[in-house]
Amino acid sequence: MGSELNLETTRSSWTGGWFSWTRQSDEMLRNVEKKILSCVKTAYKRFYVDIGSVVGQSDKIWTISLNEESPRAPLVLLHGMAAGLALWCPNLDALAANRPVYAIDLLGFGRSSRPKFASDANKVEAQWVESIEEWRREVNLEQMVILGHSLGGYIATAYALKYPERVRHLILADPWGFPERPSNVNEKYQLPLWVRAVATTMQPLNPLWAVRAAGPAGRWLVGKTRPDIPRKYAAHLAHADQLIPDYIYQCNAQTPSGESAFHALMHGFGWAKNPMVHRVGQLPTALPVTVLYGSRSWVDNGTSQLLIEQRPNSKTYVQVINGAGHHIYLDKPEQFNKYVVEACERADAYDPRDHIKNPPETNENRSEESRPTS
Repeated sequence: MGSELNLETTRSSWTGGWFSWTRQSDEMLRNVEKKILSCVKTAYKRFYVDIGSVVGQSDKIWTISLNEESPRAPLVLLHGMAAGLALWCPNLDALAANRPVYAIDLLGFGRSSRPKFASDANKVEAQWVESIEEWRREVNLEQMVILGHSLGGYIATAYALKYPERVRHLILADPWGFPERPSNVNEKYQLPLWVRAVATTMQPLNPLWAVRAAGPAGRWLVGKTRPDIPRKYAAHLAHADQLIPDYIYQCNAQTPSGESAFHALMHGFGWAKNPMVHRVGQLPTALPVTVLYGSRSWVDNGTSQLLIEQRPNSKTYVQVINGAGHHIYLDKPEQFNKYVVEACERADAYDPRDHIKNPPETNENRSEESRPTS
């Protein structure tokens, strides 16, 4: 199907001896990703994009692209915490039917570089935003529809706040990090005492520390703790029961760069230190925003109301997908794809240059230096 422009990278192990994760994991991640993407019928390309020294010395973002020849506004997909671009496989054909689609491994995740992020929440957010912007410049996209799931929704919103002239439509799929953490969270969610104790104990640790601490048993741990996810891929992918746990494990068994960055952002796993509720009102009123929720998700679905309240007289579209949980793109892919395609069609009618004064230099005026890595 797709052609891969491979670039070997060496990632440092996070500990020594038996627990060491070496370049063998890089090769295994590459292979399992390729097997998962084999279910995608649309021709695609896979390549690294060199974004320079945004966080590390030479950061690279792993990318796939589909239907690049289409003249319509491209759709860019940002995954959530602990995920990678291959998990969009049930959606790629439908979303790329009539427009370009790009899916990336966020910096610090999947096959992208794993630099050491800042420890301050505001700096981490800025680093992720700049990594997306440098990626956009290198791929030479003038404007885009940007879709983020969970953590990706938080990053997509932060990007739209900084670079609204580049965003034709913001699509938030069960986004994380919007409401404030309730002061009475234990009472509101009626958490048992033992759950509170465990949460307090684990607070200093990265969320997926146990996967790495388990060594070679980490893959088994992934399969046992989330058996529901491979089952949901079974309708789209042969051997999903093996491939999906392998992929999630390989994505998270290496240096926890993006995971540590997420840990710096969070105020308790379900909330952000700098929640978007205080900032969404700064988005341009004319910028269309679509919010998609799963009716059974653990994410607080008050985000849509926050957007409506903070952006009066703006174009905010809200869809609740019945029967879907947090992974709405997987739980109900046909409905999810339908709503995303509709949002993209609305984006074709919105040009941010008509609403934002003095946009920055366009890519057409830039030199020929910025190109995807080969």
